[in-house]
This record gives sequence, structure tokens and C-alpha cells, in this order.
Amino acid sequence: MYEAKEDFAWYQGVKISLFDVSDVSNPVELAKYEIGDRGTDSPVLWDHKALLFDRARNLLVIPVMEAKIDPTQYDGEIPSWAYGEPVWQGAYVFDISLDGLELRGRITHMEDTDLLKLGYYFGFDYSVQRSLYIDNVLYTISSMKVKMNNLETLTEINQVELS
Repeated sequence: MYEAKEDFAWYQGVKISLFDVSDVSNPVELAKYEIGDRGTDSPVLWDHKALLFDRARNLLVIPVMEAKIDPTQYDGEIPSWAYGEPVWQGAYVFDISLDGLELRGRITHMEDTDLLKLGYYFGFDYSVQRSLYIDNVLYTISSMKVKMNNLETLTEINQVELS
């Protein structure tokens, strides 16, 4: 899921790839979508239940904490070890088919500034951890909120604060 750089295992963001494996001895990458810089993370890396995929609906939903590197912090070229700061957390919603990957939109449970104030990853109570759908409603779930969005347009329908 991570895009590696150079001859070592420093990942440089989250990468989602779609492969044609009709010839298993020669898989071909059909499409890819890269999110963020070094420091970007997803609970999918350690919890397969965090991923929502439905082939019939061409739906892929993945929670992501996106980090970005501020190039103004470095003189000249950004070093390969540079680590990004958190800028967003929520669910990336994709249309996925044999034609490729297309970002439909993103859903968050927090204000961008809330994540920045806390400064770190998935310990925050409003970090999206799971998603599911019922009929035409996409539900995203964090420890403190359940948010409902129209599955087609991603327009918010409602949200429920949990305590």
C-alpha cells in the first residue's frame, strides 16, 4: 500500500493500486492513486475490517490520515527522510472498476484544525475507523460520531454524536 523510495523502506504516502491479474505470472498495474507524503497512514494497514469494498457498487472506501511535507521548511531539495505533518483525516471514497480508480470524494468527522491541534494519528476520537452502507446511505464511524452521507453524491444526510 505504500510507495517506497530509493533502496530502503521509507514509504512516501499511501498508494492504492488496481492490477490486472488475468495473467498471474505477469500482473499489470492498471491504475493507481497516491495520497499524501511520508507520515500518511491508514488503519487498513493493520486492520482489514477498516476497508470497505463492494464490487457490485464499484465502491472502495478507505480511512486515511493524510500528512503533507511543507517544502518551505527545507533549503533546496526535500530530503528523503522528511516527515509530513497531519493535514486531514477521514474516509476516501472511490469508484473502482476495470476502467480504473476515480476519487468520488472525502468524508471527515473533524475540522482540519482539530487534527492539527492534537498533532497525531488515530488516537483521536473523531478519526474515521470504519465505513459501511445500507441501501443508499454511506455510514462512517469514529469513536465519537456516526456520519451518514448519500452514497451517490456523498452529500451529508445526518450525524449522531456518541458519548
